[in-house]
Amino acid sequence: MKTVAPLILASTSAYRRELLSRLHLPFEVVAPGVDESPAPGETPEALAGRLALAKARAVASRRPEAVVIGSDQVADLDGEALGKPGTHARAVQQLRRMRGRKVLFHTALAVVHGDAGFERALTSSVAVSFRELTDAEIEHYLRTEQPYDCAGSAKCETLGIALLSAIESDDPTTLVGLPLIRTCELLRQAGIDPLQP
Repeated sequence: MKTVAPLILASTSAYRRELLSRLHLPFEVVAPGVDESPAPGETPEALAGRLALAKARAVASRRPEAVVIGSDQVADLDGEALGKPGTHARAVQQLRRMRGRKVLFHTALAVVHGDAGFERALTSSVAVSFRELTDAEIEHYLRTEQPYDCAGSAKCETLGIALLSAIESDDPTTLVGLPLIRTCELLRQAGIDPLQP
């Protein structure tokens, strides 16, 4: 019988944990402990890619026998990175800036298996069109959802969907925080196939 390497999600995100659990694969969660500060002049897409790989590598260095998934998401408003707001005031500011605009959400994914010398990374992006939101709508949404741990203050899987007029994507889970179609692709390359019993 083939031995399958343990699977680890290098993330503290409850959203990514829920998404990965949809694949019905046993996995552990390990906090990567990576500084998420952007580098000077770094584009939003490059930031997401660097952090996803750094998270996967950080955990893989401690657990080289495991296949480790790292991921990061950055909202991109005309080339400016919008991260997790952290506070109500910053979330209000973000949503006011995004109303009536198209925003790209870059979700980067990295899979690393140290013992096998395997390392792959990619970025999946989603174009999101925000409605012309009133201040009252923004306030109601933030008080209801409190999405202060979500890039760009947008939590599309619940009430946040009402903020939007369109989503353009080839993977509906990308916007939530882990592109599962791409995750399955990289896991298969690493020797873990969700469809194999």
